[in-house]
Amino acid sequence: MEENEDQPDLTLRGGTVHGDSFRLHMVTWNVATVDPPDDLTSLLHLNDPEGPDLYVIGLQEVFSGPLRFVSDTIFDDPWSQVFMSTLAPLNYVKVSSVRLQGLLLLFFCKLEHLPFIRDVQATYTRTGIYGYWGNKGGVSVRLSFYGHMLCFLNCHLAAHMNYASERVDEFEYIMDKLVFDCEKAPKIADHKLVFWFGDLNFRIQDHGMHFVRSCIEQQNYSLLWSKDQLTMMKKKEQRLQEFDEGPLDFQPTYKFDLNSDNYDSRLYRNWFGFNGKKRKPAWTDRILWRLRPAEEEEGNSALEEEEEEEKEEEEEFPLKIRQDLYTCNMEFSISDHKPVTGVFTMELKKRFTAPLVRVKAEGEWSSDLDAVVLYRAMQPFTSSSWDWIGLFKVGFSSVTDYITYTWVKDDEMNSSEGSHSGRDSCNTFN
Repeated sequence: MEENEDQPDLTLRGGTVHGDSFRLHMVTWNVATVDPPDDLTSLLHLNDPEGPDLYVIGLQEVFSGPLRFVSDTIFDDPWSQVFMSTLAPLNYVKVSSVRLQGLLLLFFCKLEHLPFIRDVQATYTRTGIYGYWGNKGGVSVRLSFYGHMLCFLNCHLAAHMNYASERVDEFEYIMDKLVFDCEKAPKIADHKLVFWFGDLNFRIQDHGMHFVRSCIEQQNYSLLWSKDQLTMMKKKEQRLQEFDEGPLDFQPTYKFDLNSDNYDSRLYRNWFGFNGKKRKPAWTDRILWRLRPAEEEEGNSALEEEEEEEKEEEEEFPLKIRQDLYTCNMEFSISDHKPVTGVFTMELKKRFTAPLVRVKAEGEWSSDLDAVVLYRAMQPFTSSSWDWIGLFKVGFSSVTDYITYTWVKDDEMNSSEGSHSGRDSCNTFN
């Protein structure tokens, strides 16, 4: 593979951290309204002896016909179901999900990390048809992972070759419009680490079909990088320059004939009948990331003091990111897109090592007797009237899979220890 200045080697950001390492497995896939395959082993790298700590899965064009969409608002959609049923036996739990018509974002973690994931929020922003229709837009999940603020943004942007500027406008609109109810990080850019991914729809311009396909057949992908629209737009758009991406050392992931590894060969109908126009291959499906840069604003002493405190805190609790893999999976042919996978290593120093709450069963439990559970706050935190304790079966697949739950009384978390009586055993999620 030839070296190319348009695709630098970005395998490490920020140096070395003397702390803990966590593996993150990300997938983006435009599934073209089809139902999921039964076997996702290769997509999720389930045969890897070192399984990831986190899975983040972003889908586009999940089928959202009227009847299916109504049922999916009550029950999990087929794609969520297959991911949960695949990962739950391996001790992964779905922490959060968010859907906007065909856009779907799923976040899973190993069970052991669940008590250290906090402040989870999910939301979305529409960009389709003047912002009123959800066929295009962005869905996002933000959370605190061992005290570090992470944000994941799955987008489906405007299609077609001539709309590169519109795609950038939509991205900037989503970045500005999408707001979380979080004092420290109300906007996407306020988070320490942001992942931006999805069917971003950027194309390869200027080069003709024959040249593009010839480069792909000979695996000379670097000859196409300079005309990739996202690469081109990054040179003149400051906001895009803040995001890193690994080299595109894999073949373009769009557009394929269904159930085939052949690029688009269909004839498209125009006003006068059929013509021979085919879609030119492109890297439409991408995964980028942004590690928040150091603040450089000056002039406000209060702001400067706050920023200095944040800088000292970040030096004490650093977070670094390294990309270990960036590729497409050619095995799946049910869609006209191939799925793209990114595997990352997050190196960070934990801000805390104890869960917020300890839960302990009291005495022997029997279906004939009331069960008692004791819970104790392990560190100070702001309690809420929405705090609850839930009962889960061993091997549960989602934090919404509780058998039953009880609300924590307003005054119980203010003390170091409280107790609750009922006919249930309980686990906590905060």
